[in-house]
Amino acid sequence: MYFAALLARTEDGWEASDTELDDVETLSDLADLAREASPDEDTVLVLIEQEDAWFGVVRVDGEEDPRIYVSDAAAAARSSYGEILLTDELLGRDPDDGDVLDALDLDGTEDGESDEDDDDAEESAGIAGAADVPHGPVGDALILDDLGVSEKELRLMSRDAVTEIAESLGASETLETVR
Repeated sequence: MYFAALLARTEDGWEASDTELDDVETLSDLADLAREASPDEDTVLVLIEQEDAWFGVVRVDGEEDPRIYVSDAAAAARSSYGEILLTDELLGRDPDDGDVLDALDLDGTEDGESDEDDDDAEESAGIAGAADVPHGPVGDALILDDLGVSEKELRLMSRDAVTEIAESLGASETLETVR
């Protein structure tokens, strides 16, 4: 079960809106969604939580590149929403480092062989790809530091982190209206 919300900082405080991530496929899409929530280019936080498994914070300040923090990269890698946040840059990977053969479709089906094992091969590839994702937090742990949530506090959050973040920002009542 997921929960995702946008918190936009305005002159009058924080405004919250529940958000659907079904049409979001990339980090760029997510950043655009956040920017739409604040026409004045104020700070917008996208808070994503998957029950007790992981949480993520994406911070968008105007047209700057989004800043990201994910509490458990390995858990998030098993989630479609988590995969949006776990960019190559965030994980310290060079997307051009892959072997050229890895990009080719060499499963033998070009020669008329059966492709009934394709699903198993895709699942194995996904698991193998997730193996190089670290367990634990990744990203900018200082993402909320200037808003009153220190790196240490952020790293210690686990259960109901979105609520804890909102409380620290003074936006818990605002967030509860969309929960």
